[in-house]
Amino acid sequence: MPAAALRSELNDPTDMLMTTPARPADPTTAASEVLLSARDVTLQYKTPDHLVTATWRVSFDVHVGDRFVLLGPSGCGKSTLLKCVGGFLPPAEGRVWLANKEITEPGPDRMMVFQEFDQLLPWKTVLENVMYPMQVSRRFPKSEIRSRALQCIEKINLAKFTDAYPHMLSGGMKQRVAIARALAMEPAMLLMDEPFASLDALTRRAMQLEVLRLWDETAFTMLFVTHSIEEALIIGTRILVLSPHPGQVRAELDATGLGPDAVSTRKFQDLQREIEDMLFNSGEPAHD
Repeated sequence: MPAAALRSELNDPTDMLMTTPARPADPTTAASEVLLSARDVTLQYKTPDHLVTATWRVSFDVHVGDRFVLLGPSGCGKSTLLKCVGGFLPPAEGRVWLANKEITEPGPDRMMVFQEFDQLLPWKTVLENVMYPMQVSRRFPKSEIRSRALQCIEKINLAKFTDAYPHMLSGGMKQRVAIARALAMEPAMLLMDEPFASLDALTRRAMQLEVLRLWDETAFTMLFVTHSIEEALIIGTRILVLSPHPGQVRAELDATGLGPDAVSTRKFQDLQREIEDMLFNSGEPAHD
C-alpha cells in the first residue's frame, strides 16, 4: 500500500500523547560523528483486521560508538523501529539514513541479533555459523574468512566449542555465537532486539557484561532494544524512552558513566525513577 494511502488511514494519536519533540537538523548537514539519523518515522503494519500504527513521528540520532538503547513498554514499536533500521520495513512517513545514505533495504552494514535461540543454523557448527555471513556476502577474501571467524569465537570465549552444533550449546552460548557472527562482519551498526530477554537472570547479567567487554575492545556502534529499565541503564550510553503504543519519543537521556557497577548509586537510581515516572505515572495505561 502506498505511503499516502497508509497515512490517510491513520487516526492522529498526538492528542493523547505528549507533543512530538523538536525536529533535529537534516542529517546531510549533521556532524560527521552522526552515523544513523531517523526523522519523523511513522511505522505501520497490517493485520487481518486493521492497520496498526506502531510508532508516530519518531526522530533520533545515533553517533559512532554509541550504545544507543530504545526503551519502552511492550507494544511501543521498539522492535518495529529496529526492523526499519535493518531495512526490513519501510516507513509510512519519515526517513532513516545510515552514513548519509537512506536505508531502503537490508545490508551487511547492519547485522541483527535476536532474542530467539534458534537464529543459528542448526546443521552448521559454531565455526561454520560464524563464517556463513562472510561467505555469502563476499565482503572478505576467502583466505581470511576462517581466521576471522576463529578470532571472533576466541573473543567470546568459545574457542573450545568451534566444532559444536547449536543443540549442544546453552542459551547464553548461542547468543554469544550470534554476537560473534554479527561482529565478524564488521558492520557499521549492530542491531540487538532484546537479545537476553529469554535468559535466566544470572546468564542475562553475564551476557550484559560480555557485550560491554566486547564494546570496550572494539567500540562498535550498537542499537539495542529492551523493555527493562535496569538493562537500559547498564547497557546504554544514551537512552530513547518511548511512550506506550503508538510509540512516541518521551525523552532522550544520557546514561554515560553508568553500568553494572553503578546499580546501587544515587545517579542510577534517580534516573531509574525518572524513567519509571515517564512510563507508568503519565496518566496513560502501561502496556508491559
